[in-house]
Amino acid sequence: MQTTMMGVKSDSIIQPTVEPQRLKDKKVKELVADNRRLVEVPYTATIAHTLNTLVANQVVAVPVAAPPGHWIGAGGSMILESDKHTGAVRKHYIGMVTMLDILCHIAGDGSDGGGGGGDEESDMEGRMSVAVSSVIGHCLESLSLWTLNPGTSILDCMEVFSKGIHRALVPLDSNMENVAGVELVESASTYRMLTQMDLIKFLNGHEPELKHVFDRKLQDLSIVVEPIFGVTGHTKVIDAIKSMRAGSLNAVPIVESTNPATEDHSQLVNGKGRKVIGTFSATDLRGCPVSQLRTFLPASVMEYTNSLLSVSAHMAGSSPKELVTCYGESRLGEAVGKSVVNHVHRVWVVDHGGLLQGLVSLTDMIRVIRSCLLE
Repeated sequence: MQTTMMGVKSDSIIQPTVEPQRLKDKKVKELVADNRRLVEVPYTATIAHTLNTLVANQVVAVPVAAPPGHWIGAGGSMILESDKHTGAVRKHYIGMVTMLDILCHIAGDGSDGGGGGGDEESDMEGRMSVAVSSVIGHCLESLSLWTLNPGTSILDCMEVFSKGIHRALVPLDSNMENVAGVELVESASTYRMLTQMDLIKFLNGHEPELKHVFDRKLQDLSIVVEPIFGVTGHTKVIDAIKSMRAGSLNAVPIVESTNPATEDHSQLVNGKGRKVIGTFSATDLRGCPVSQLRTFLPASVMEYTNSLLSVSAHMAGSSPKELVTCYGESRLGEAVGKSVVNHVHRVWVVDHGGLLQGLVSLTDMIRVIRSCLLE
């Protein structure tokens, strides 16, 4: 019996036609295929060790691992690492510690750069020697710890990240192969980290397939978020950190003060209509050596930003990010491209006079792209 296949004939052999895999059909495992081994810290690691791990690996968050059976995971999760052959549980991921968690801990509750009176150097040393497990939850993001099954579709992954989840662990040999989506219980021998930025880079690499979305203007997509809260150039670094913690913000725009003599520079201000002069980000502070943190806490955010170029470039081999902006009439593709090239999680939207109008975040970019793919 002869079987006939539809396709293209070549050298008398009929070859099946293979269509390129559609973006909608791709899976999470394709996004993490080239990601490096998971960077983590043990629950006994000090803040100093954790900070050094962030700097050395150029990451802004790390999961914290503890012995199984003694901890409740973030959000009630049970994300476990087990032996691939025996299935014996080796560790339990109890939470995620971000750069902002560490900065909030270092800044403390005092009104000065050292977190209180007395010997500031000794006080800083004490703060840096605290176990990292004690600072989990300083910021809301650390209380969320998720996994995404490798078989989860790109569309389902986009739905998760469009709800404000910034990162998730992906098990490479999941014991729950038939489950797709976010899980609170998971056991695997190896994990990789998947972030919003990984997803945006992936989508940016498929621009031809997303041209119908990327060519649309930001203002037509209702993607620009306002009001937007920021700090003035006179705000102290320690006050900026405390304000960011209170507002669950990882970065804020630095805007010109309306009246430097009378304005309260210790609080967040509505930045709409003010000129943007910089960005203050927990990510940028990652490049600051521990020895310099105490010096910078009482300085203004602009003094810190201006000093970052020489200090961070010399110590960490990197320079501070340029101010990344776009206009309401800019294409979505332009905003996505600028986010990827500059490795930022938000783009400030300004008018042609440089006055702040709002922002476009990775969360909203992912949400809009997914919505358009479903149309």
